[in-house]
Amino acid sequence: MGVFWLYFRLFIMMFLQFAIWGAWAPVLGQVLDKMGFSGTQIGWIFSLMPLACILSPFIGGQLADRYMPTQWFLSIASIIGGVAFLMAAQQSEFSAMSWFMFIGCFAFAPTIALSSSLAFQNLKQVDRDFGIIRVGGTIGWIVAGLLLTAWRNTRGDGAVGALPIDCLQLGGWAAIAMGVYCLTLPNTPPQREGTNPLAFMQALKMLRDPVFAIFMAISFVVTTELQFYYVLTSPFLANIGVPEARIPAYMTLAQFAEIFVMALALPLVLPRLGIRKTLAIGVIAWPIRYVIFAIGSPVWLVIASLTLHGFCYVFFFTVSQVYVDKVAPRDIRASAQSLLSLITLGIGSYLGSLFCGWVKDYFTTGSGKEAVTNWQMVFVIPIALTVACAIAFLLFFKEREAAEPEAAAA
Repeated sequence: MGVFWLYFRLFIMMFLQFAIWGAWAPVLGQVLDKMGFSGTQIGWIFSLMPLACILSPFIGGQLADRYMPTQWFLSIASIIGGVAFLMAAQQSEFSAMSWFMFIGCFAFAPTIALSSSLAFQNLKQVDRDFGIIRVGGTIGWIVAGLLLTAWRNTRGDGAVGALPIDCLQLGGWAAIAMGVYCLTLPNTPPQREGTNPLAFMQALKMLRDPVFAIFMAISFVVTTELQFYYVLTSPFLANIGVPEARIPAYMTLAQFAEIFVMALALPLVLPRLGIRKTLAIGVIAWPIRYVIFAIGSPVWLVIASLTLHGFCYVFFFTVSQVYVDKVAPRDIRASAQSLLSLITLGIGSYLGSLFCGWVKDYFTTGSGKEAVTNWQMVFVIPIALTVACAIAFLLFFKEREAAEPEAAAA
């Protein structure tokens, strides 16, 4: 009963963690597009989250590794982020929204890696059990999307683009709930004994291992192309005729697929195929999805292709977290997870957000309500780059565990 109760608490933590993000990340692009924001402005708004991920590891990972129990940090950061998202929901002007979104994202960003770190430190068998815990986050993402669709259906399509911005409101309140709940989590004190106080610098030294460096480089490029999904899918679906109020619900098909992959496929596949082959499946799923997007019809096939996100995300990003936890020395694991967030959710997503916004504008003629985007050409770009990543991964990444002793000796 004790283990079940512990795992249930961690499951609820992941539920709330990803409900915050899932409330606004899949559909904010659609809202901003309808509000008249350009592709470049939309890309900039989305780049604030990864920009925060670039800055936050130097604070979040360091505090959790050295000075503050992880659950306390999660509580404080979530409440600050929630208030900022609620303020951003009231804004229609680009500059004001940018500032509030940055504050919210700066507070929220370190909680992504640290919620996983807290789970890793409290689970009995990470390889076997983390997928089951992490599926709570997928369910939270789904519930947020379904709640948003239900809310919009009661208000009509006019709710899309109207103030206050509904998806940011929902995310803000979910973040405040997360902040309160984190105070009930298992005490996860910092790893003080026998450790180097510059834990993040030690994590950076792991890049001396060529295999780990190759893994991080491919992860970086793949993440830049993930932003074509997060930033542009919702306005793309609206463009091909999907009713705007239903888009949040349709976007949750990706997370329904995640539940299957996370809870059923990952516990079976990862122990049998190992990290390298599981990651390879995740990489190859990306270009398949973007090919369907580029074709753009029939609509039912485009909507069905959203389920490929389950394989794209779980088999690549979740397994990446398991890989990093496996090769990092114990006393710097939180900082190693923060390094992964820095390179992927941080630098990769930041540049990817700006890049996909620029690509959308490049293939768009006209402006405002008269703007017309050539979506086929937009999605040809991530097709080419993800195919290149899949080839590079299969050629150059070799699974081994040399990084830990190398980092420990550094």
